Amino acid sequence: MANENLILDKLTEIANKLDEQNLLQKTTLNFNEACKYLDVSPSHLYKLTSTKQVPHFCPQGKKLYFRRDELDTWLQRNRQSADDTPTDAADLVIRSRRS
Repeated sequence: MANENLILDKLTEIANKLDEQNLLQKTTLNFNEACKYLDVSPSHLYKLTSTKQVPHFCPQGKKLYFRRDELDTWLQRNRQSADDTPTDAADLVIRSRRS
């Protein structure tokens, strides 16, 4: 019985990895695929689309679709430099102590 469960767990893991690989091959994602790709909840993605914060398509006014390359660009906006962070944090601490 334990071997069967182990085999089922491994098969499930393999199926999930295949789904991930298929997702990376697609250029256009549906709503559920975009949630998985962005690692966000459906309610959060609905909020982002309703406020037009994330690029999307809504043909015929029903289903939502996303271009994977546009999502990648959207994810990479507002990049923070790793070099600036320690200096900014130190400046903030110094300023807060002066106040």
